[in-house]
Amino acid sequence: MLETADANIRIILVEPAGPLNVGSVARVMKNMGLHQLVLVNPHCDHLGEEARLMAVRAADILETAKVVESLPAALVGCVRAIATTGDDCRSLPTQLEEPADALPWLLEAPSALIFGREDCGLTNAELNRAQRLIRIPSSDAYTSLNLAQAVAICCYELYKSVVSCQLSVVSCQEESAPLENLEGYYQQLETLLLKIGYLQQHTAASRMKKFRRLYNRAYPTVDEVAMLRGVLRQTEWAIKTYPRETNSDTLDGALPENPTDS
Repeated sequence: MLETADANIRIILVEPAGPLNVGSVARVMKNMGLHQLVLVNPHCDHLGEEARLMAVRAADILETAKVVESLPAALVGCVRAIATTGDDCRSLPTQLEEPADALPWLLEAPSALIFGREDCGLTNAELNRAQRLIRIPSSDAYTSLNLAQAVAICCYELYKSVVSCQLSVVSCQEESAPLENLEGYYQQLETLLLKIGYLQQHTAASRMKKFRRLYNRAYPTVDEVAMLRGVLRQTEWAIKTYPRETNSDTLDGALPENPTDS
């Protein structure tokens, strides 16, 4: 089970600024049987003396950490992703859950656990990349946790799930589609919906968030995403092959352009 968790789960730090934090994260990851560390555009030297000082016997995790330029690049190959946030006041793309409830879900497939910047966390656009969001409950007197502390709590919850066998790891013939496949579908869908007038430039972002929530609940497989993209391609072909008559606002039996939806 520990080997499965290590193979499946990567810890992603977005733009970490403190080498002491990064070193501490490496140490607690090794404590809890995790080794995949990904750093998105780090603002510190993760191989420097300060990071190694805090990592102690986990320097190997620092040395094998993958450094990428963007969060989408960090998520390539992942099927599931959970992001962390300390803010429960702003408008968020999905409901907040507690770590113990949500984190075991990551053990079932190649997954990512995403942590934000020390000073401002993750942006809404970055939170949108995850299917689920967690917040670590804390005292109202001081709600913000240190980055390394937050990682430690989440890694411990994952470790508990593994060693207590709370979750059986099941391999299925049909696996959920990688997140990059879904991103390609979202981009193709948005382009088509803008073209046909269902989306407008000023409202496209908010409307696409709703589509993301819909598909994130469904966990479509690779074949299902391919089918959905095939529908979009066929629609594009039909628009080019059978253009609407210029002297008519509607197609036979079709709804008017840009119908309202409640």
